[in-house]
Amino acid sequence: MVMGKAAIFTEPFHFEITELPPPPVEPGGILIKITSAGICGSDLHYWRGDLKPIIPKGKQGPVIMGHEMAGIVDTLGQGISTDSMGRPLKEGDRVVYTYFQPCRRCYICMRGELNNCPSRFDFRASVEEYPYCSGGFSDYYYLRPGHFVFKVPDELPEEAVAGVNCAVSQVIYGLHQSGMRMGDTVVIQGAGGLGINATAAAKEMGAGQVIVVDGLANRLELASNCGADETIDLSNFVTAESRVEKVRELTGGWGADVVVEVVGFPQVVPEGLEMLRKGGTYVEIGNIWPNSSVSLDISKILWGVTRIVPTVHYDPYILPVALDFLVRAKEKYPILDVMSHKFPLEQIEQAFKQAEWSGKDKGTSVTRALLVP
Repeated sequence: MVMGKAAIFTEPFHFEITELPPPPVEPGGILIKITSAGICGSDLHYWRGDLKPIIPKGKQGPVIMGHEMAGIVDTLGQGISTDSMGRPLKEGDRVVYTYFQPCRRCYICMRGELNNCPSRFDFRASVEEYPYCSGGFSDYYYLRPGHFVFKVPDELPEEAVAGVNCAVSQVIYGLHQSGMRMGDTVVIQGAGGLGINATAAAKEMGAGQVIVVDGLANRLELASNCGADETIDLSNFVTAESRVEKVRELTGGWGADVVVEVVGFPQVVPEGLEMLRKGGTYVEIGNIWPNSSVSLDISKILWGVTRIVPTVHYDPYILPVALDFLVRAKEKYPILDVMSHKFPLEQIEQAFKQAEWSGKDKGTSVTRALLVP
């Protein structure tokens, strides 16, 4: 019997490498052979124990973590001959797919809000129950019937693809939801994987000025090379007040039209809100764990006519948009450098430790660590 390696998350800071059989493929299902998987900031939260993996039904663990991934079609279930855009699909084709699965049959889905479906967490289930392979840190991943899947353009190299179903699509969707218009000033709080992609995406969507805030020199340099017009280094602007003042200076005193938070620390939210112009929009993406508490003066939100747009997941139509963006962006920006470090799956604990250490040792700062077969 063919077996596949999997890194099972058993407790904070610990994975166990084991082997699992690929699940039998149902009619309408697709078995994916994973070719790359990124370590997202949310994975680090689970690894530390800040969050407990969500298992919506059935046994409650252990699980295979990882959701930012891509692969090739290993086995097509009966009745599947095209991707979700109607393009011919065959075994061996490279694909990306939503790592969550909206039910498309509930009140919220019927309102067109597929990313808000309460049943969409149909992944990262217990390895003790079918389909076993429901996380990205393994050799195989199973797409249940009805899943969204899209072929990858031949011109995209492998290192560009893993981030499509999380980092890239998440920030593009957030910018869409912000209502950003051509000529707007956009501030990006954080220059990790999401922040670098958000920088290039904002420029491609017509932003007149993109300002990136971070504290690591290599990340700020990459942000500049990926479209940032200005960067604000925390080492030089050590207080929130000084950073807000710098944004005001760069915007003629008005403030930014849009601020995007992809740091994942609640302390930066009040600062980001202060960077906005009156009537501006704050896109919140990074603070995903419970008790991410901050104190806000709601009167400032009211009198500033500030719009706060929380963005979780994305509409599946964003995946082909993200692929097209990467095809264009790879010729303009070193966007592929976002995937800064590669590790074999067997070295997953080393990969997590280095990603966690990022920022403490500036010489080895990780924007995104990639696990490969």
